[in-house]
Amino acid sequence: MTNFDEASRMIDTFASCGATSFFVTKLELEWPGHKKAKWGKHYSLESLREKLPGIVRTAGVRHPMRLPDGQKVMAGENVIIRPTGPDVAFIQLDDLKTPEQLEWVRPAAFIIHATSPGNCQAWLAISGVPDDKDAFKTLMRRVRAAVGVDTNDKSASHATRLAGTENFKTKYGPDFPTVQIVEAHPGRIVSPEQLEEMGLVAAPEPGVAVSAFSAKAGQGRGGVHHPRSNKVWPDYARSLAGAPPRLQGSGPDRSLADFAWCMTAIDWGWSIERTAAKLPEVSEKARERVQCGDKGYPQVTAQNAAAAVERNALKRGRG
Repeated sequence: MTNFDEASRMIDTFASCGATSFFVTKLELEWPGHKKAKWGKHYSLESLREKLPGIVRTAGVRHPMRLPDGQKVMAGENVIIRPTGPDVAFIQLDDLKTPEQLEWVRPAAFIIHATSPGNCQAWLAISGVPDDKDAFKTLMRRVRAAVGVDTNDKSASHATRLAGTENFKTKYGPDFPTVQIVEAHPGRIVSPEQLEEMGLVAAPEPGVAVSAFSAKAGQGRGGVHHPRSNKVWPDYARSLAGAPPRLQGSGPDRSLADFAWCMTAIDWGWSIERTAAKLPEVSEKARERVQCGDKGYPQVTAQNAAAAVERNALKRGRG
């Protein structure tokens, strides 16, 4: 895959989740205290696709740059994109450095890319978010808190480096790394309620009003009250309806539906063993996996769900 292919793939993935325009900025070589824009321009999706080959090509052309200490460095241009769309909101999760963080956000992220060795970003496309900017900022902070990244509103700029272009920072020279897509899931859009089901929304901050769309947090998956003294099994149909679409074929991703259902059951007080035993009764996919000889599928799914529930509880405790 060429650099242009990788850049085009990123733009197409954002577009599949509702991005209709992009603000593109080119920056000079960066070093501590120096982050200078060379130019910036707004593009519609169509015009950016037309101009993308030239943007990627010219960004890689090396020019001499003089550092404050007098050293000369040959570097190209950093290309930064900021996607926007009228019917979707994007949450950027920056500096994901641990495998645990990546695994946690993977079911919800529509793109994960590495901006430098050991540093990944994940982006979530959120539907059903009200126009209230403060409400969305609150949701964004709670998602970041759940994942364990900086909750400061300025910690993520809603802009990212374009895949297929190089990360021109002095600390990476002279072999500047190319931004690479780790995985992409075109069309994956989730709702705030689905994020809660996945354990990706931390408890509200003390003293902060909870907006209408996130008021269900703490009530259980899907907003159904679940008194632990009177345990019931969650409705699998809710988990299936809330699952993102499959990457190939049609219909919901049943593996993620199984995972979400197990998280709900365990959060409601059921043990891993009871949840694993119950899963094939409610899930057609789980039954098929067991019948095909994968008898460990329900147990592994329940164990992974239990680990996610525990992580979420720890995050809430720290919050």
